Amino acid sequence: MLYLFENFAVDDERCELRTADNTIVPIGPQVFDLLVYLIKNRERVVSKDDLIASVWGGRIVSDSTLDTHVNAVRKALGDSGKDQRLIRTAARKGIRFVGDVSERIDGSLSTPVKASSGMQQNVCFCTASDGVQIAYASAGQGSPLVKAANWLNHLEYDWQSPIWSHLLHALAAEHQLIRYDERGNGLSDWNVEDISFEAFVRDLESVVDSTGLKRFALLGISQGCAVSIAYAVRHPQRVSHLILYGGYARGRRMRGSTEEIEKADATLTLMRLGWGQENPAFRHIFTSLFIPDGSTEQMKWFDDLQRVTTSAENAVRIRTVMNNLDVSDLLERVTVPTLVVHCHDDAVVPFEEGRLMAAHISGARFVTLEGSNHLILPGEPALGRFLGAIRNFLKDS
Repeated sequence: MLYLFENFAVDDERCELRTADNTIVPIGPQVFDLLVYLIKNRERVVSKDDLIASVWGGRIVSDSTLDTHVNAVRKALGDSGKDQRLIRTAARKGIRFVGDVSERIDGSLSTPVKASSGMQQNVCFCTASDGVQIAYASAGQGSPLVKAANWLNHLEYDWQSPIWSHLLHALAAEHQLIRYDERGNGLSDWNVEDISFEAFVRDLESVVDSTGLKRFALLGISQGCAVSIAYAVRHPQRVSHLILYGGYARGRRMRGSTEEIEKADATLTLMRLGWGQENPAFRHIFTSLFIPDGSTEQMKWFDDLQRVTTSAENAVRIRTVMNNLDVSDLLERVTVPTLVVHCHDDAVVPFEEGRLMAAHISGARFVTLEGSNHLILPGEPALGRFLGAIRNFLKDS
């Protein structure tokens, strides 16, 4: 059995703790057994007697020995008794593993087949300035991290899908994660008059105001980068850190390439004709670009996600906005600490677009990931590097 959480994998058969890039984390045999026992019993608080009976076979074990082993597990996972990010102490009762875990029975670092977590998200609604109902969700505890909406979102499906869940749960394990479905898709209003870049920025403003957050880190992914940039320029006092992954400041029709314009227009035509069909052949064009290295299950999830997330009409309207947006003039006006991350062989957004953002935002850090997937899948080495880059950025800035 393989247990996946954050950027770690616990291989029960090989007795190995590995990071997402398959680096083995040194850990003693009993410490490993203790970790596995906590993971397998993560739905409850494990008492001292439980641990002694299962890990030490009922032999007499001192409290100091037990504490030493628990601390060794925490150290291997980058946790601590103070943070208790993954292993939480229940006073006078015991300890519990609280990380979000996915299980595989084939030993491969790919799509999880069973997700099990006590973490819940709370879905609420707020009203944008033009009366549109926007759905947003909050999960986890800690410093607030707001994720801007991107193409395309659904609060409920994303939370459990093999495309998004691993990243969302990992972020919520360390933060109060707030995300939303922008107008026209997901749980937000579909039948809306205004679908525009300005409306997308207002949706983000409405969600932030509704949560009552005074200051927070802002995460933009893909299309959400441009919206996040605009928000950070308008509200620098609210944004403590700006994180931009796989994004662009210029839409496909604004990059000065005739070929890009022709491809963008051709894609819109195909969307009008094929989006709502039961046959996923058309939507698979998008899937093969967004996750070219995805498994059959992951590609099916992404195919279905597109169909249930929005209508053909709204897909075309949203895509048109994305193709024609240009916030490049705002880049030099960003004053908040910024991290830009981009996959070198991203098949959806050219690497040069990520580099352009980093080059024109003063003091921005630029991190390059290896891989061609636009969305980082579980088990990719890029996942651990991405989460680590975010963690270090928020800690150091």
